[in-house]
Amino acid sequence: MPSAPSDLPLEVSVDEVSYLLDRPGAPKPRLVDCRELDEWQICHLSGAQLVPLSQFGELAPQRFSQPAEHVIIYCHHGMRSLRAAEWLRQRGFTQVQSMRGGIDAWAELVEPEMPRY
Repeated sequence: MPSAPSDLPLEVSVDEVSYLLDRPGAPKPRLVDCRELDEWQICHLSGAQLVPLSQFGELAPQRFSQPAEHVIIYCHHGMRSLRAAEWLRQRGFTQVQSMRGGIDAWAELVEPEMPRY
């Protein structure tokens, strides 16, 4: 299935994600962590759901059902999440973005007390 056009860039910065999560009264994007369970156990963003990239194709039909939902996917440095976001966009999920720099950039720029690895 060809990807549908999106008005959102494929990547979003950690600063933009922080802003989107902190806007009072505004709808918040859904956060999806595509790292593996051992990485998730070290640290993750509050409210995020774990959908490991290694199981993404298998779990996606149950986890992603609303093509217009704003979803931000993140991983450690942003490469796996970029692949996952592109995969979903190719299947018609137009409002999916990858968090550039991943949780490592988040820990460095937004939440310095977060454990890093």
